[in-house]
Amino acid sequence: MNKNVFATILTYPAPSANYRGESEENRTIIQKVTDGRHEYAIISPEAMRNAMREMLRGFGLPCNRERLHNEDQLAVKFAEYPDPCKFADDFFFGYLLALDRTKRAEAEKVRGKGYPIKRDSIVRMNLAKSLQPYRHDAVFTQSPKNVESPWQNADSSALLHRETVDTAFQYPIALNLLDVLGNHAAGPEERTRKKWFAAMLRSIAELTDVAGNHARSLFHMAPASIVIRLTERLVPGYDSYGFRMDEKKNVTLPEVTQGIVEGDYPGNEFYVAGTIIKQMPNTEQDKLAAKGVHLYRTADRALADVSKEVTGIDFLAAK
Repeated sequence: MNKNVFATILTYPAPSANYRGESEENRTIIQKVTDGRHEYAIISPEAMRNAMREMLRGFGLPCNRERLHNEDQLAVKFAEYPDPCKFADDFFFGYLLALDRTKRAEAEKVRGKGYPIKRDSIVRMNLAKSLQPYRHDAVFTQSPKNVESPWQNADSSALLHRETVDTAFQYPIALNLLDVLGNHAAGPEERTRKKWFAAMLRSIAELTDVAGNHARSLFHMAPASIVIRLTERLVPGYDSYGFRMDEKKNVTLPEVTQGIVEGDYPGNEFYVAGTIIKQMPNTEQDKLAAKGVHLYRTADRALADVSKEVTGIDFLAAK
């Protein structure tokens, strides 16, 4: 199937101190990017991909990489040399083995002559960017002094300074279906590929536990609203960060919705779902439906229908 799946996800807005970068003494810093005159909080695609790996494992798919949570730094463990035919995470997210000649020979003894030591990710993602600019908000909390305990982290109490945002985030994802279902690249047999792809779309629908400061704040990355385009085009053709939200938290996607009505895009390629539909006037929904747009009140229903269209698997019905 020579088609691409392009999607932009918009989360629910919520206050958060997650996704921090470096620290300055007791001040934790949220990572940001500058757009025009303002700074916007960002979340790395690596953090989201890590959560997807863990979710695929939780769904029961065979996964090679395992996070080790009791080490003194970020740590992972691989069960075997990467194998996209055997492990779903190696198949979707790729790998790179930085091996010298000796270690490469050792790998080839196990996996065979010419074993590929790298594979590109077939899940393409970009930074998640906040809808609202960072406004230099901060939260202060007091860490108590630990007295007469068997252990101490510090000799006295401390004032903790955390940069904080209250916003939704949006981020794009793309998958080429030839990479997923085609036989030109290493992978399992077709039925297994379809099962894995359905699980990947489900992980997007339920994305949570994205790496961050979850001990202090919880922020779900699952879609509140989503636009999906299933197309033979090689690019989405619209702004991948096109969601807008006004002061009343009404969600719009003007470039796409107006463009479909005006005939800029073929409506039958688009799936639009979530809060944006719940808040959209019926007259506007009718115009989009007349153009063949697939409209849904929930994002997981839209993703499940894309899964069914591509693989025949409705992951909501299969749960």
